[in-house]
Amino acid sequence: MIGKIERVKLRDIWKHETYDFTKWLQDNMDVLSDIIGLNLINAEREKSAGDFSVDLVAEDDAGNPVIIENQLEKSNHDHLGKIITYLTAIDAKTAIWIVTDPRPEHIDAITWLNESRAASFYLLKVEAIKIGNSDSAPLLTLIVGPSDETKQVGDTKKEMAERYQIRHLFWKELLEKAKQKTKLHAQVSPSQYNWAGAGAGKSGLGFNYSITKHDAKAELYIDRGKDSDQETKDIFNELISHKNEIENTFGEPLNWERLDTKRACRISKRIDIGGYKDSEKWPQIQDALIDAMIRLEKAIKPYISRLQI
Repeated sequence: MIGKIERVKLRDIWKHETYDFTKWLQDNMDVLSDIIGLNLINAEREKSAGDFSVDLVAEDDAGNPVIIENQLEKSNHDHLGKIITYLTAIDAKTAIWIVTDPRPEHIDAITWLNESRAASFYLLKVEAIKIGNSDSAPLLTLIVGPSDETKQVGDTKKEMAERYQIRHLFWKELLEKAKQKTKLHAQVSPSQYNWAGAGAGKSGLGFNYSITKHDAKAELYIDRGKDSDQETKDIFNELISHKNEIENTFGEPLNWERLDTKRACRISKRIDIGGYKDSEKWPQIQDALIDAMIRLEKAIKPYISRLQI
């Protein structure tokens, strides 16, 4: 015969969160340890954390403090704030939050905190069950916890944020310099992206600066839109028919990229000095880009003005 699991009201087992549930958890720390995969010992109740008291403070195998906050109700912002406060107050690196109903926004918040690597956060759901006439038993379920995957996601997000900040600063410096020599990008604001551009006088054509980790480009970018692929290629074909004249005016060879497998085309001068990761070379990179852009505009602009588009 197979029994049927029945849910039991938690308050039928633990009347009071602090005196009953927290006391039970203190005496049964092995149950929690099995769920989260940490060996927790020496749990103390109502441990002082400044003006507050933590429900439980245990230790891991290395003797580091682990805070445990219990909530026999739906998760709320108040308890999330307390957990973060307790972590800083007692200099802990691990926090466990046990609730009866984890709200989606708090699941997302704990996931985000784990991505930050500031500490390890565990969110668990507590229920009580029984089978037939058996004694009621607690059921703890791990909803979200730290993992290698969340740490990798956090590292990626951090790297992207740093990359955005670095590129914004690079463009800010370059555009300020460029204003002293040309009006082409005078109205352009620095962005976090890998390019900064201005219109070339015809729809779908732009004089762009672009940068990667270790190189950069000054280019004419041609893209007339998703329904105008042939028109884009026709413009490129018209300009490349004047390749010799354009390169003579520019002063050196250019990269002519028709990009047959893509929608856009480009005509560019690559700067091999470095990219946004080479901060010590930024002044030289920026000067080289601005010089190339001035020469590129001068060389191509007359032929752009003749385009029948």
